[in-house]
Amino acid sequence: MADIIEEITKERLWNRNYVKVWSANFMLFLSFMLLTPLLPLYLKEEFGAGEAAIGAVLSGYTITTLLIRPFSGYFVDNWPRKTVLLISYGAFALFFGGYVLAGSLLAFTIVRTLHGFPFGAATVANSTVAIDVLPSSRRTEGIGFYGLSNNIAMAIGPTIALFIYAAWSNFDFLFVLSLVIACGGWWINSTLRLKPKPTVAERPHMSLDRFILVSGWSEGLTMVCFACSYGVISTYVAIYGKEELGITSGTGVFFMLLAAGLIMSRLTGSVSLRKGNIARNASVGIAVSLFGYLLFAGVHTLVGYYGAALVIGLGNGHMYPAFQNMFINLATHDRRGTANSTLLVSWDVGMGLGVLAGGAIAEIAGFHAAFWTAWAVNACGALFWYAYVKRHFLSHKLR
Repeated sequence: MADIIEEITKERLWNRNYVKVWSANFMLFLSFMLLTPLLPLYLKEEFGAGEAAIGAVLSGYTITTLLIRPFSGYFVDNWPRKTVLLISYGAFALFFGGYVLAGSLLAFTIVRTLHGFPFGAATVANSTVAIDVLPSSRRTEGIGFYGLSNNIAMAIGPTIALFIYAAWSNFDFLFVLSLVIACGGWWINSTLRLKPKPTVAERPHMSLDRFILVSGWSEGLTMVCFACSYGVISTYVAIYGKEELGITSGTGVFFMLLAAGLIMSRLTGSVSLRKGNIARNASVGIAVSLFGYLLFAGVHTLVGYYGAALVIGLGNGHMYPAFQNMFINLATHDRRGTANSTLLVSWDVGMGLGVLAGGAIAEIAGFHAAFWTAWAVNACGALFWYAYVKRHFLSHKLR
């Protein structure tokens, strides 16, 4: 009977504002994922870029995203969040037009690099607004479901992009499509009705802790390792599949399986997160992901290729929402933006290192060496988690 009463009185998770920011985040990442798996092929076919050059060009986006994240958290915590969200999201959408106009590798590099600034700010602002509009009793669960918007976009985006590429080989159409989708997401966010945030009468003194959640340093370092592994594989999976496995249109299936694993594990993991089993979810996800990277690096067949996608998805779907909740639980309520930006900064650092290192290693020693390196870095993160980070979180969490 008590369980029934609790269920009836439970606050609604999918309220109108949450649905809007969820949808806007889906459209942000859909526009992003339409291009991500094909940009290495675009640079190679359009400009004749090699693996190392591709890594250097694509890493610029990650670097600028990384640079803006800490400031984004500060702005979101100290200025009207809807204003910050609309400005950053609008700039993110408009930059897609720059890809159509870029006629040289240098011009493309400049546009791609600058595009990281609004992307970094928009993702911090959107995720922080999502946390604000969630009822407190459903926040841990809602954070997990919020990530489904990324995962579904990850499944649909590459599939659509690779279909268009296989049918017409028209990159300009993809750039325009991303622009239209991102503009739709901006419009959805413009209709949000948020409660006024209390005005900060006196801005806090500038210090590192206003931009980075220092108490989450070990969690952040662990996330760097996991993101580095993902950066290597996600960036070079299309070229590897085409050149070594003869897969011309199967990369879309890879990302669909990856997203299917993410979605399944998020749905099943949400029940555990609701009960507060954050560290346990992280431990399960880390172990499963580690096996997935081992499968990808060690089995150079279609079974290894597609099987690893599903396993990595299952692992990351448990691990990432758990880490996001960790950062939120290590921060006070007025520093949600900083907590979110710290998580994303950690991910960006790892992704950037993965893109750069993966390209350099692939150029010198081949893709197999790059993927084994990705597994080794992931293993280091796993060891650090089990040896120190799990205990650190459990002893320092605020909620």
